[in-house]
Amino acid sequence: MSDRSKSRRRPRELTFESRIFFLALLTGLPATILALGLLWFGGFDTKTKWTVTVLVLLFWLCCAYAVREKVRFPLQTLSNLLAAIREGDYSIRARGARHDDALGEALAELNLLGENLREQRLGALEATALLSKVMAEIEVAVFTFDGAQKLRLLNRSGERLLAQPSERLLGRNAADLGLAECLQGEPARTIQMTFPGGMGRYGVRRSTFREGGVPHQLLVLTDLSRTLREEERQAWQRLLRVLGHELNNSLAPIKSIAASIESLLAREPKPPDWKEDMQQGLAVISARTAALNRFMDAYTRVARLPQPRLQPVEVSGCVQRVAGLETRLKVNVEPGPPLKLPADGDQLDQLLINLLRNAADAAVETGGGVKMGWRKLGAQVEIWVEDEGPGLPNTTNLFVPFFTTKPKGSGIGLVLCRQIAEAHGGTLTLENSPKRAGCIARLRLPL
Repeated sequence: MSDRSKSRRRPRELTFESRIFFLALLTGLPATILALGLLWFGGFDTKTKWTVTVLVLLFWLCCAYAVREKVRFPLQTLSNLLAAIREGDYSIRARGARHDDALGEALAELNLLGENLREQRLGALEATALLSKVMAEIEVAVFTFDGAQKLRLLNRSGERLLAQPSERLLGRNAADLGLAECLQGEPARTIQMTFPGGMGRYGVRRSTFREGGVPHQLLVLTDLSRTLREEERQAWQRLLRVLGHELNNSLAPIKSIAASIESLLAREPKPPDWKEDMQQGLAVISARTAALNRFMDAYTRVARLPQPRLQPVEVSGCVQRVAGLETRLKVNVEPGPPLKLPADGDQLDQLLINLLRNAADAAVETGGGVKMGWRKLGAQVEIWVEDEGPGLPNTTNLFVPFFTTKPKGSGIGLVLCRQIAEAHGGTLTLENSPKRAGCIARLRLPL
């Protein structure tokens, strides 16, 4: 037997309003029967009996109907309110919301719910509008793709990058848009890409989220070319300022002395001490030329630092070996845990030698000591060098190329040290000792 046949034979259930109506009739049935019994057996005439009977029955039916409507109307109000809330209309309010009966409390709570939902919806709309405005104005391209790698959302920068309006792009596959490579591989990386709206190096950031229970991918592309060009321009400006300063410091006295020597040779008769003046002038020219040559050698060392060749290096042996190279004073080595790190041994030795030499120079000034050691910090090793010197008056320019506080310093030692540390994926910092006079250099490298 089919389900349709079963449903046809199944008795139809009464509605809630019908059940209320019949319950109200049932409630008034005993009183109605009693009244009609007294009427028909009370010796009244026939006309009176039928007239009163009709009035009693009409009153009974009207009361039952009134009870039905009294129950149905608030329920319909609640239903309309819930339907409005479901459809997103929070402006409808229920009348008769009171706090002295159960139904009034229900209506009052429903009104409060609608008000709260209205405020939340208004806040969500404002937040969505703000997000849309930010998405449209930011200079990075933002895309979202569904599980089938079809484009679902993009901002104005994404439209410019792909050189098409969003109406032509939405729904297309990532491979057709040239973005399939960005949805694969590492979630954060830098790649060289070519798009209809531009080409260059782009920073790729990718993450996942769920919308409607379906996984999506968020793709953010940042054009790094403009930033790199700006950094390159600033680097050239800084370099030209340094080179111009050093060249002027050397060429100005050379030009002045050369002019003086030329004037001296042109004089007739020559003064008795002209040979001594020429020798002194030539000595100054030679000294300034040698200083300029040392400056260019120092710059060459900074510019030609090779890439490190990583091999396992034992930290303990490296620190002990470098500490033994300092002969001006005894370096106290505090032992640490046995560790090995991937590093270029020669470059690491050069870095630590420079740090230890600076620490010894400072300690010799005050007659203090120097100590160094190492420790493990999570996935890193920290090698530190501490001196008891006068400390650092200013740490702002420590890593500026060719800046030095030493009379005969070149200003490239710490620059080379930081370059070596960063080439190994680490960091180098210098700070004054918080406990006493002196300085602490901290080198952190990944294990």
